[in-house]
Amino acid sequence: MSRFLRGNEGDVPAPLPSYESGAPEALTAFIDQGSEFEGKLSFKNTVRIDGTFKGEISSENTLIVGEPGIVTATIRSRHVIVSGEVAGDIVATEKLVLHKTARVDGDVQAPKLVVEEGATLQGTVRMGANASASKGEGKANGQTKPGASGQPPTPPS
Repeated sequence: MSRFLRGNEGDVPAPLPSYESGAPEALTAFIDQGSEFEGKLSFKNTVRIDGTFKGEISSENTLIVGEPGIVTATIRSRHVIVSGEVAGDIVATEKLVLHKTARVDGDVQAPKLVVEEGATLQGTVRMGANASASKGEGKANGQTKPGASGQPPTPPS
């Protein structure tokens, strides 16, 4: 089955995410350029946003923010692929990909992070095996962060 998007130049193939193993899930929903939505979006497969969305996004699979997409939201998804703008925190439980046209303003957490040259990110980054775990107050992996007590970090001996 082929997938096409309706654009100014007729039907064009819809780009789908690629993964190291397995095929991508089918595109469940598409918010086209010129569309605006506000609220909570929750889905199980793959959603692509090329329009404007404000609110909260929760997914069991893949969120794609296309190049014309503007998202102001907290995002939690297994895979997040950004080519457009995101203002808000992103938690990707498996992988976050920022393409060269991506502009992200918010904190990001992901076990795997791919950033193409040209992408911009304003915020903090947590990555690695425990990146998708909830944040503790002044703790990382059960240890107190250096400087968390207000004292400067102690250099390693």
